[in-house]
Amino acid sequence: MSEEAKKIIKKKKNQKYLIHFIQLLIVVLFFVLWEILANQKIINPFIFSSPSRIFKTIYTWTISGEIFIHIYTTLYETILAFVIGITLGLIIAIMLYECPILAKIIDPFLTMINSLPKVALGPIIIIWAGANTKSIIVMALLINLIVSIMNIYNGFLGVDETKIKLLKSFGATKKQILRYLIIPESKRTIISSLKINISMTLIGVIMGEFLVSKKGIGYLIIYGTQVFNLTLVMSGILILLILSFLIYECVAYLEKKLS
Repeated sequence: MSEEAKKIIKKKKNQKYLIHFIQLLIVVLFFVLWEILANQKIINPFIFSSPSRIFKTIYTWTISGEIFIHIYTTLYETILAFVIGITLGLIIAIMLYECPILAKIIDPFLTMINSLPKVALGPIIIIWAGANTKSIIVMALLINLIVSIMNIYNGFLGVDETKIKLLKSFGATKKQILRYLIIPESKRTIISSLKINISMTLIGVIMGEFLVSKKGIGYLIIYGTQVFNLTLVMSGILILLILSFLIYECVAYLEKKLS
């Protein structure tokens, strides 16, 4: 490797470290400023709480082990809904691509369902699926599935027509074109859909936990609201932010490996 290439790589690494340092500094300064404002009563500590109270609450939960039950519940529901959503999304997108008439028929219905506020369906979902984990999974699927289908399907449509015609000229079947051209060419779109899907799934799970759950991060947040314990609410939100960041990083790592 030339010296010039080494310098470029080193420069990129240093830039990456600098970005991470600034990001961390912003977070630290935010919490420090928040703590100062709460201690000086510039903001109402009862309504906005404070970082020290939040960290104390999280520490107490961690020592008692209670927090791990809620984290496990939310993670389990998110991963399950994510896997089901991305699998069904891929299968349905393939069906729509293979049958253009079907795609034209259900396109307006997909748009309508996607634009429908999912919370409005909450009471119906609870009646159909029961006040249990099934309702939470269904709520998450309502939010992530349509987005996955549309993203993956549009990725399939974006494949170069010239390449498809070339394979057809060599006598390739529809199945072979799909397997060896359409899906590999849409790999970036599918991976990008994973990122969107995991975010939407987590939103759906939390919304579902707001409605029916007795465990999970969403339950902690809604319970804190009901008893007007804003420290509990803020603690749940902070844990949720950390959890969503870790999940996103896992998907980003998967993207890097697949790419």
